[in-house]
Amino acid sequence: GMNYILGFDQRKDGDQEFLIDGIRVFMNKAHQMYLMGMMIDWQDGLNSRGFTFVNPNATSTCGCGTSFSA
Repeated sequence: GMNYILGFDQRKDGDQEFLIDGIRVFMNKAHQMYLMGMMIDWQDGLNSRGFTFVNPNATSTCGCGTSFSA
């Protein structure tokens, strides 16, 4: 399957740039069809802590929530 990767980066050829809440986000245009409508959230609770991904395009996900199929 595919994986979500968050990290610090610079814009590359073929990237699309978004400004979300003052944060610059880069995404390769080739991956846009898999990520449209996706929401990224931060959880800081007793059972989970970290980023969560809610992707309406994912047909299946792994138990850890970082790998998906579309």
